[in-house]
Amino acid sequence: MLDSVLIANRGEIACRVIRTARRLGLRTIAVHSTADRGALHTRLADEAIEIGPAEARASYLDAARILKAARDTRAASIHPGYGFLSENAGFARACREAGIVFVGPPADAIQRMGSKSEARQLMAAAGVPVLPGYDGEDQSAPRLEAEARRLGFPLLVKPTAGGGGKGMRVVRSAEELGEALAGARREAEKAFGDSRLLLERFVEKGRHVEIQVFGDAHGHTVHLFERDCSLQRRHQKVIEEAPAPGLDEATRAAMGEAAVAAARAVGYVGAGTVEFLFDGSQFYFLEMNTRLQVEHPVTEMITGIDLVEWQLRVASGESLPLRQEQLTRRGHAVEARLYAEDPERGFLPSTGRLERLRFPDVQPQVRVDTGVREGDEVSVHYDPMLAKVIAWGTDRLEAIDRLRTALEAVEVDGIRTNTRFLWEILGAAAVRSGDVSTRLLETSLQPVGMTEVDRATAWLIGAAAALHAGRAGSPASAAGSPWDDTAGFRLNGPATVRLPLRLDDERRWLRAAPVGRDLAVEYDGHTHLVEAAVAPDGSLNARIDGEPALARLEETVDGFVLRRQCLRFDFRADTGAEHHASAEHEGHLRAPMPGLVLDVRAVVGATVEAGAVLVVLEAMKMEHSLSAPWRGTVSTVSVKPGDRVQEGSDLVLLEPVQVDSSRQPADPE
Repeated sequence: MLDSVLIANRGEIACRVIRTARRLGLRTIAVHSTADRGALHTRLADEAIEIGPAEARASYLDAARILKAARDTRAASIHPGYGFLSENAGFARACREAGIVFVGPPADAIQRMGSKSEARQLMAAAGVPVLPGYDGEDQSAPRLEAEARRLGFPLLVKPTAGGGGKGMRVVRSAEELGEALAGARREAEKAFGDSRLLLERFVEKGRHVEIQVFGDAHGHTVHLFERDCSLQRRHQKVIEEAPAPGLDEATRAAMGEAAVAAARAVGYVGAGTVEFLFDGSQFYFLEMNTRLQVEHPVTEMITGIDLVEWQLRVASGESLPLRQEQLTRRGHAVEARLYAEDPERGFLPSTGRLERLRFPDVQPQVRVDTGVREGDEVSVHYDPMLAKVIAWGTDRLEAIDRLRTALEAVEVDGIRTNTRFLWEILGAAAVRSGDVSTRLLETSLQPVGMTEVDRATAWLIGAAAALHAGRAGSPASAAGSPWDDTAGFRLNGPATVRLPLRLDDERRWLRAAPVGRDLAVEYDGHTHLVEAAVAPDGSLNARIDGEPALARLEETVDGFVLRRQCLRFDFRADTGAEHHASAEHEGHLRAPMPGLVLDVRAVVGATVEAGAVLVVLEAMKMEHSLSAPWRGTVSTVSVKPGDRVQEGSDLVLLEPVQVDSSRQPADPE
């Protein structure tokens, strides 16, 4: 066994590798940028070495700096994690030349599978089914356009290098092709340093099913069953599960055999994933990821195998611990990726300080992999994933329900997250029935967020919570702060009280009176019976008109916070003070987050239609197109490509051609 390992990564995966390495008795070395000083992975490791500034290109992507850190700390091996240098063949070779074990496949295997075009050709030769497409060396626009016409539309444009869905474009007509090719080239060059593209026939309702493979240096190759990663948004996985729902055993076996054949075709050693597109009857090779996948925990939970331990043992020269016939799976596991993003604002990245961070208690059936702590800053420099929450069940629905419950225990304040959206996805009928596809999230499952039912329930529970806290005002105290009156309400008392409360920017006077053990609360002209009991840990067990309604209660200086079904409700005493928010000038297009300006399409004097892209901004490793909210004339352009902007920075001033009166700010209350 190796005696030490340097983890050439950050965040969740660095913490994940460190935990297993330390359990095995290895000395662990973390590397970090200036932005990650004091980050969780640096605290968990035995040593931590600073390797450069916040920008990934000058730190986590700088192979020379990482190799120097490994030499300086006498690290026997380097684990690349995923992303960054994990699929960089040159880095794997440099490790070997430096006498340092690369915890991953041989450089030749990375190189051959890193090119999607070469991988397609290799797989076809190995008898693995591939989609009709074009992967030739001629990358001229006329040749790509001709091949696109031959394949027909819709088709998929994607970079030959890299992964993670970056640069991929679905093209549905010849008119869209030119811009799609240009955008894919630009993004591919920036992300991978390689602008070459390939074309593939696009399967409208396909499923993304992948096989976990493992090989050793002694000629043994196995698969550890499949995962379904169909629930994606913008080609980025959101929910993953194992095993894949609805596959017959013959298809499962055929996919496993094809994946093993793919790995053997390139002499694969270590952990890898062969990805397939399944159209309901036939599967086709997509690509091979020559590294550990983000979603590997679902495989670990159904097999009971620590895949990082297997990686370290294989890298040490050991044989695979088990043969194919010895591998078994049990139950079902589902993983949700918790991102710092705002689903209600087009999934824009959210940055800031994690003022509060709570995860569900870790149990044998619930796992949380994270690389952040309360108080950390979420910056624009790196991937916005905060954590992975994974749940196991004896069957698929039990795992899904357990994961929904676990998500309800997540508390993140200070930034926006996709927690509620994940909860909604797992409750959707199509997802629960297993009727999933790679297009489901974008076509049928858009984020709902807070509904009127959610808000009404919060008001009713909030009334009971206010009285429970002994802080409810009475008519006699209405002129002052209702929190000053300690007489309050008693469940068996005769009093009827009026509760002056504010939920966000909405103010209400709720009337409440005891009815036996319940509380009668008037809301929007209807009376509801509310029963609530608050436990010492803040959990609130309520019933509204006989229906259960669970929440968590946290008292604050001037009110309390209710958390329910991945939503936060801030209640305050309403003293009658007015709160006026200054309305922004409608014509200003402002940066929704800090980032780098990639492209400016707005031209002073030009009239643009609503929805026209004016500025393209890069933040958190993704491109974000900022569009005109209405038809107007560009009067000012304040940025140029290459500029770095802060959240709220003016980008474009757009004078409306026609003013929609419905867009005028409402008069203050």
